[in-house]
Order: sequence, then structure tokens, then C-alpha cells
Amino acid sequence: MRWYSPHCPRLAKIREARRERLPGSHRPASDQDIQLLRQNLRAQRKQIMAENMVLTPDEATKFWPIFDQYRQEAIKPNDERWALIKEYAANYNTMTDAQAQDYMKRSTAVEQQLLDLRMKYVPIFEKAISARKTALVSDRPPCRPDDQSAVSVHDSDGQR
Repeated sequence: MRWYSPHCPRLAKIREARRERLPGSHRPASDQDIQLLRQNLRAQRKQIMAENMVLTPDEATKFWPIFDQYRQEAIKPNDERWALIKEYAANYNTMTDAQAQDYMKRSTAVEQQLLDLRMKYVPIFEKAISARKTALVSDRPPCRPDDQSAVSVHDSDGQR
């Protein structure tokens, strides 16, 4: 499941700006690039979820307000995660072991916040949709049911 649209106008602007650079010139994504990508992800997430989930009208009426609230609550920890990634990248070459340990602790704390948030919402989502559909809401679903490349079934002899 893609969390972005390859035809998004914002992403097209980023691709165009990158093409304008001289061949061989490499620069990391700018804050503006990342901000545009994150805005695109937020704008497209609901549309992509709708395309990948089959909801009855009753389920949809109950689900989408909960989903919107869940995503709103995820903004702050995700902002913290991006700030940590940026800090880590900026300081990577000069980072001491103590700073690296501090980074790992803070990064783990943010990931725990996101996990706690997901787990908080599981029973709430399950009141609106099935557990099976709730599993698709995760930020990192294991795979889509129609993604055969992600699932491999073998019998006891190792044969497919």
C-alpha cells in the first residue's frame, strides 16, 4: 500500500526541482522537500486508505471520524520523530557515544508513543470495523491481502 500518490502536484514540483540540478550534484532533501512530502502524505492518506479498505456505508460513517482523530493525535509524535531524524543526520559525523545513546533513547520513546497511540485506538476502531479491517489501519501493515509477493506459503516439504 502506497502512502503517497506518484502523480501528486507537490511531488511533481520536488521532482522538477531535482531535475533542474546539475547532473552529479547530490544534495540531501531540504526541509522544504520533506515538509512538502509530509503535507502530501497527510493529504493523501485518507484517500489511499479509502481505496484500500472496503467499508459498508455504516462502517464508513463510524470509521472516518475516528481515523481523522487518530491521525490528528499522531501528528505531534511524528513531528518529534522527523525532528530526531533531522538532528541525527545533521550530527552523525560528530556524534559522541553519549549523544548516540541519548538519540536512541529519545527515538525509542517517540516510537513507543506511536505504538501506544496505535494500541489505544485498536479497540476504538474495532467498535466501528472488524479486527481484520483494523489491522489495515496500522501505519505499517505487514502486507495487503492481494500482495502475493509479500506472502509465501509452503507445505512441509518446502514446496509452494
